[in-house]
Amino acid sequence: MSTDTEHTSWDDLRAMLRALAQQSAETDRQIRELRLAGQETSAGMKDTDARMKETDALMKQTGRRLDQIGLQIAGLGDKFGYFTEGMALPSMERLLTERFGMENISPRHRVRRLGREQEYDVLAWANGDVNSVVLVEVKSRVRLDAIEQLLAQIETLPQMLPELAGKARLGILAGVDWQPEVEQAAQAAGLYTARIHDEMFELTTPSGFAPKRWA
Repeated sequence: MSTDTEHTSWDDLRAMLRALAQQSAETDRQIRELRLAGQETSAGMKDTDARMKETDALMKQTGRRLDQIGLQIAGLGDKFGYFTEGMALPSMERLLTERFGMENISPRHRVRRLGREQEYDVLAWANGDVNSVVLVEVKSRVRLDAIEQLLAQIETLPQMLPELAGKARLGILAGVDWQPEVEQAAQAAGLYTARIHDEMFELTTPSGFAPKRWA
């Protein structure tokens, strides 16, 4: 999927946060003006009609600004998802190549087949002696349902990509922030786990971990 959010950088995110902070401060200032206007009106100022119209316009403007901030915050969540995948990708590619022997690495691999559409955060595979596929699911915040999501992708891969059906399948669940005990649950399900820290992708499965290989 090709969108501008795929190329969001840390500088972009910081700029968005600064803009949101500025908008929030402006909204606070407008609310203070509304309160002051109400006090002055109740004190019996002249030109009450004009003041009421001005107050009404200010309230509408403030409402629009709050709506805009809400939309931007929602968009920021989407952008952060793309951002975590983008910053992890270089170190992820190195690990997939050096540790797992992958020859082909395809970020945001989208498949349409049998009336279904599936997008894999990262799909990697190799032929020859390695003859395996690695599916990587990346989350900003890793919750328990992410395990089920990745397991479903692994199970249905032969139907979605028949050309890879003869290869062993492994899964890696990666994230920036993990809910308690989710990492251990993922490992118990046979999945590799990884964390993204300081723009690096690092496996967190313990020494001697035996992953599940779907055949």
